[in-house]
Amino acid sequence: MRVALFLTCVNDTLYPDTGRAVVKLLNRLGVEVDFPAAQTCCGQPHYNTGYRREAEPLATHYADTFGPGLASGDYDAIITPSGSCAAMVRELYPRMGERARSEGRGGHLAATLAPVIPKTYELTEFLVDVLGVTDVGAYYPHKVTYHPTCHGLRSLGLGDRPTQLLSKVKGLELAELPGAAECCGFGGTFAVKNADVSSAMGTDKVRNAESTGADVLCAADNSCLMHIGGTMSRLKVGMRPVHIAEILANTEEASTAEEGALA
Repeated sequence: MRVALFLTCVNDTLYPDTGRAVVKLLNRLGVEVDFPAAQTCCGQPHYNTGYRREAEPLATHYADTFGPGLASGDYDAIITPSGSCAAMVRELYPRMGERARSEGRGGHLAATLAPVIPKTYELTEFLVDVLGVTDVGAYYPHKVTYHPTCHGLRSLGLGDRPTQLLSKVKGLELAELPGAAECCGFGGTFAVKNADVSSAMGTDKVRNAESTGADVLCAADNSCLMHIGGTMSRLKVGMRPVHIAEILANTEEASTAEEGALA
């Protein structure tokens, strides 16, 4: 199977190790991963802030970058380590196409976007639903609690896919997060426009995570982890935010080698 990695803006700029972890994990499972260098933003910040027409060229570019008819050949799937960006493609791209049609601009946008919409998967749903695996051979000797981000929970309906994967990680103790379904307060520009509310929501999330006694809080979106991690830092909480891809990519051999190098 040959897939394309859609890394996303946040990961490319701030969390490149997450992308490396996705490649390492998928390669270990026998999946060939390509990284189209032409990829850019999917248009989510523009669309969610009200600049919907301005998001259309970015959506078209996404389709041109990952869609059929490429010189390098078609991809079986497009994988992203971001629930929010996967939801943008799967939930909002169809709305963009229909809006253009309803405004009398024809069906070209909808037709352009149609091939990439069903091929775009968030990482954990690709592992569980497409590859059919829950035990990826990972090792992570830490107590971990999982935060289901809003887009993954409500838009994509990831359900227990992430926790199925985490529960099979050797050495990992999974602790249930109180109030797990509550938003962490990030919400993209919400955190900027409603800073006080956002900060209070982030504090609630971190205090709930702290109550589990976990060493690590993980999620499937680094944008939310950035907000949660910043709150942890301000509250001086002894926990780390870690993307689920980095947990699933870790192996016992890699951990042993790292310990040896530090000795």
